[in-house]
Amino acid sequence: MLRRTFIQSALAAAALPASGSSSPASGSPAPASGLGRLPIAMAVEYSMLTSHASLAQVSIAERFRIARAAGFARIECPTTRNEADAEAMKKASHESGLPIHSVMNMDHWKYPFSSADPSVVEKSLEGARVSIRNAHLWGADTVLLVPGVVDAHTSYRDAYTRSQAALRKLIPLAEELNVTLCLEEVWNKFLLSPLEFARYVDEFESPRVRAYFDVGNVVLYGYPQDWIRILGKRIAKLHIKDFAFRRDAGTKKLVASWVALGDGDIDWNSIYDALKETGYQGTATVELEGGDSADLKEICRRFGLILSRGLTAAG
Repeated sequence: MLRRTFIQSALAAAALPASGSSSPASGSPAPASGLGRLPIAMAVEYSMLTSHASLAQVSIAERFRIARAAGFARIECPTTRNEADAEAMKKASHESGLPIHSVMNMDHWKYPFSSADPSVVEKSLEGARVSIRNAHLWGADTVLLVPGVVDAHTSYRDAYTRSQAALRKLIPLAEELNVTLCLEEVWNKFLLSPLEFARYVDEFESPRVRAYFDVGNVVLYGYPQDWIRILGKRIAKLHIKDFAFRRDAGTKKLVASWVALGDGDIDWNSIYDALKETGYQGTATVELEGGDSADLKEICRRFGLILSRGLTAAG
């Protein structure tokens, strides 16, 4: 989950002491053999098509065309309450040939599922229901949800039990509309190990609850390849991003910062091996700052190299 305000504060706290065409070029799944390309579709986050000045005033339809032209095969869109915009996204998806594969729920930070206030939880549930209905409208098969937040007012145990109780209320609608609820691990002081994350998902005892694994979100306290192997078939979708860990010249502390794919410290070859070993064949969505058309093409190029085990540390 890439939330700008949350990430900025999280990075400060992280300072540590001393679906489309089957052609690989289009970003879609292709048969993998030996050390060939993994059968994973490359998707782009919709926010990456709005963050650059050159795209700020571009229409929804044109953003979809730009993403498709850059080489992406699918897209992940945010919760969209405005019906006209939701319909415009559906039309743009069909016209561009760029399927919307997932919905990023937007209310679970402001209104956590783990809140002690029932009215806050209900607002979170209502936002999630909008996301599930968006997915149904767009033909997406998953909705990304952050399950809970541990903070000074919410204990770990309470976050665990409250969030599970709230999320179970969404399963009937997810079943009705054929949408899977995908839970993501983020910098929220919750679900801090792959064993716990796996148990948390399993306890729902529902095929409609799975994991949305973010490769970048665990590198501060774990190894993505280890999480992939432990979560295994629980993983329904992937987020892809990269970090660099550099020592601050003044404080001498190690600080994490977002960087272009391949310019950071993530071991992409080990991630490739883990994905190949577990047989993951779904969609992976890149989640970076975005850019103009040229930037998006370069991001897609590097993304393709990751899936082909051909991305070096220099990109």
